[in-house]
Amino acid sequence: MKRIVSGALTLALVALSAMGAQKPKVDKIDPPHWWTGMHSDTLQLLVSGQNIAAAEPSLSYPGVTLAERVELQSPNYQLLYLAIGQDAQPGTFPITFTEGKKSTTVDYTLKPRQLKPEEHQGFTSADVLYMVMPDRFAQGQGQTTTSGLEYPIGADRSAFDGRHGGNIAGIHEHLGYIDSLGVTAIWINPVFENDMPGGSYHGYATTDYYAVDRRFGTNQEYKDLIADAHSRGLKVVMDMIFNHCGSNHPWKKDMPARDWFNNPDEYIQTNFRLNTISDPYASDYDRDLTVNGWFVEAMPDLNQRNPHVWKYLTQNSIWWIEEAQIDGIRMDTYPYADFNAMGRWCKAVADEYPNMNIVGECWIARDGGPAFWQKGSTVNVLGDPQLPTVMDFPMVYVAKEAFNKDGGLYKLWEHLTLDYLLPDPTHILTFLDNHDTDRYLLEEPTDLGQWKQAQTFLLTTRGIPQIYYGTELLMHGDMKPTDGNVRLDFPGGFPGDTTNAFTAAGRTPLQNEAWDFLSTLLNWRRTNEAVKTGTLKHFMPQDGIYVYQRKAADGSDVVIMLNGNDREATMRTVQTAEVLPIGSTRRDMLTGQSLTIADTLTLSPPAKS
Repeated sequence: MKRIVSGALTLALVALSAMGAQKPKVDKIDPPHWWTGMHSDTLQLLVSGQNIAAAEPSLSYPGVTLAERVELQSPNYQLLYLAIGQDAQPGTFPITFTEGKKSTTVDYTLKPRQLKPEEHQGFTSADVLYMVMPDRFAQGQGQTTTSGLEYPIGADRSAFDGRHGGNIAGIHEHLGYIDSLGVTAIWINPVFENDMPGGSYHGYATTDYYAVDRRFGTNQEYKDLIADAHSRGLKVVMDMIFNHCGSNHPWKKDMPARDWFNNPDEYIQTNFRLNTISDPYASDYDRDLTVNGWFVEAMPDLNQRNPHVWKYLTQNSIWWIEEAQIDGIRMDTYPYADFNAMGRWCKAVADEYPNMNIVGECWIARDGGPAFWQKGSTVNVLGDPQLPTVMDFPMVYVAKEAFNKDGGLYKLWEHLTLDYLLPDPTHILTFLDNHDTDRYLLEEPTDLGQWKQAQTFLLTTRGIPQIYYGTELLMHGDMKPTDGNVRLDFPGGFPGDTTNAFTAAGRTPLQNEAWDFLSTLLNWRRTNEAVKTGTLKHFMPQDGIYVYQRKAADGSDVVIMLNGNDREATMRTVQTAEVLPIGSTRRDMLTGQSLTIADTLTLSPPAKS
């Protein structure tokens, strides 16, 4: 027995000695490359590898110096902060990691920038966003695989909450369809790697911030999609998530530091009550739980107050802007992250790209709530949020009632009367539904009167409109039994589909009526400055009729009249004479017919429009 123990000990010592003689191992460096001539002269490199913390780094490259090395609590990470001078030139240089007499050298590349900072255009009220969920839109002939994943979960279209096989190539192959609809930008749900149990088809549980999920395709395919979109005049908005990552992220398995996550030792769920952040009477307990609790158990909560975490996330967003030439960012679960850190992130992006736009998902359902979160807020006691664009969640709920209740259009008027709270109402994202809400249509309609009214209002009121994929096909449903019911596959996007709604021949007559109406309205909006950038004037609804004007800087205008009744209604035009003088003549944009403004105007109910 003693001999066996002695032999085991000898073998163990030999193994340890051999291990000590091994070269330092570098598995990954984030970001994988960078650029010269950036606004920020400090680059953070997160180096990971078995026991890499023990290795001393060194480098030599003109204009680049190692400013700081940070050892984290895990032995398998170290942070390097490089100072990159304005005189640094594009090129590749070695970084050597030395431990004892052994060393490992890896090459790092600085690239030239493709565009000037101001040439990154962003998105504005002149745009209309078409929101696409990659897994559910279409499957194309792309370079997809499950090889190398810890959870190689493939497509199962029978599962509401499983992967269905949509990919980047599917979006790319249908860019012509999206363009012909008349939108000007595509908001694509997250494409980051989600190597998670269950598959995480939605993309919101990131396991690698620098890699496209291989089931969607490759980084190059994503870049090619964006380049082709740009050639058609379409912008691309990238969905990002800084509040949390996936539970299978390497950080969660091997935390770089104890404070990399909030509540790192146990699952404590957020209370989902964002009002605690703006509530002047909120308890510390409630507010802390909102921000530092986990969104769900599969999504551990990142601590943006840790300066290294903040720098990593900030660089990641800048990396994707520079690498893929995206035109904007939609930030998921924005208020759940640290308020001050997110404000600094917005400013860092704006400093680098002055025309870039960011829209934050601030799910505050009550009127006035978005005003707390927009840049320049005068009602936010915490400071300036720095967030350029906020999502108008109150409108989702207002519109449901306004367009489905006899005489309900006054709700729209009431909603817009509170715009004085917003620092910039033109930079608010307006929508009727998205992947996280019930579809605007809970069931397929028998006529399109009210649906057409709702789409008309969305595309002609103030703000930046967003349309959810399938709206043009009257896709419908609620969040029951799961949210997969509002994330159904686009008909015709997948092999084996019996109908192809990407073509007129594959759509029903009612779907074609909807598609033609929406396309006509969208393509008209593309060229109408009054609707894209003009001022808004509206009139208090009379007898259920809501009238408003959009007026461009050159004096051209559009007047929209909506009858919110289930019956024919008549309005007195004395109220609207300042935009519709009695006796003047107008042309109906949809029919092309001329209309002379009389003392009264009679409007048909929307169901008969």
